Amino acid sequence: MSSFVTHLESAIDGTQLPARTIQTVHAGRPLWVRYDLEAVAKAVSREDLARRAPSLWRYRELLPVEEEANVVTLGEGMSPLLDCPRLAAALGIERLLVKDESQLPTGSFKARGMAVAVSMAKELGIERVAVPTAGNAGGALAAYAARAGLACFVFMPDDTPVVNQLEAALFGARAFLVDGLIGDCGAIVREGRERLGWFDMSTLREPYRIEGKKTMGLELAEQLGWRLPDVVLYPTGGGTGLIGMWKAFAELEAIGWLAEPEKPRLYSCQSTGCAPIARAFQAGERFAQPARDPRTIASGLRVPSAVGDFMILDAVRESGGEALAADEGEIPRWMSLATRLEGISLCPEAAVCVGVLEQALSAGRIEPDETAVIFNTGAAQKYVEVLAADLPRLEKGAVDWGALAG
Repeated sequence: MSSFVTHLESAIDGTQLPARTIQTVHAGRPLWVRYDLEAVAKAVSREDLARRAPSLWRYRELLPVEEEANVVTLGEGMSPLLDCPRLAAALGIERLLVKDESQLPTGSFKARGMAVAVSMAKELGIERVAVPTAGNAGGALAAYAARAGLACFVFMPDDTPVVNQLEAALFGARAFLVDGLIGDCGAIVREGRERLGWFDMSTLREPYRIEGKKTMGLELAEQLGWRLPDVVLYPTGGGTGLIGMWKAFAELEAIGWLAEPEKPRLYSCQSTGCAPIARAFQAGERFAQPARDPRTIASGLRVPSAVGDFMILDAVRESGGEALAADEGEIPRWMSLATRLEGISLCPEAAVCVGVLEQALSAGRIEPDETAVIFNTGAAQKYVEVLAADLPRLEKGAVDWGALAG
């Protein structure tokens, strides 16, 4: 492998920082990883790409890892892009696709960001990592840290879904429950940097998770023949994936790989139970006020204050899209609708995207003849608290076949 990274750049003021050194944030805000895109365009073609293994590492010229020996992988392949005609018909749109990230290692899109972030931690000589999480990030970091042989610390609100709690511990992390929200967990991680010498792997507090997440956008373009859809609906907590995809589309345009210049309108999807980005968008603001008393069964969306809020809002506005919130109380209905009609293990966060799509179609913001893509960011079975069902019991030797037929 070789790296085309030129420098790191502050997203808030453009300050340039050196690559190949340990960096976190600048002025309290995230960093971009910048590449020599002209050199990338000369070094690799779309035809070269087609001959490579179906893994996120196929895009290595647009990733920061320099030495192949430092790649930490659990076999993360390209996630499928699934046509959903029955769900599309139910919602009233001509074509709806779901990019199913639930089939990645640890059952969520977090594998992408952690694969690249942990690989860079290894490359930079970091030996201890820590993360605050209210959902899938903790288990993903624990798994990749175990693969790399790094010590891992995970801090979770005490109402984090139980599967997320257990998987972090299963992968060998020092996992802790915290009486508070994800922001309280983040404060512990930041305080512990000096006390215990770990590296903070929080969302957008290191530069490389976004580089892993942007491969969702690279894959989407490749799977659609280098033509992008009209609309992308993305469940937004910390927003790394949405920001990363917008970065990916810009990089693909710069190296001349897109068949058409039009990029999709981005829809940042939140629940009314925690919607700071949607509120800031509606108010015309660039920075979001923290959500008060955030409550949602879509645990990955329960992020009251995102350090990359302005990056999310900038991307949404530049794309001509919107940031919308769907009704918290309807999440189980949308989740059930999508899973029953299409057999896809749709998580509550992605179900919010179904709600936003329904809302936007009804309001005429998205047209019925457009093509929309929803990102399913995790597997439904990781949310056992949401999947409660009262199953009828059959007595042995006394089956009522008429009732059974329904």
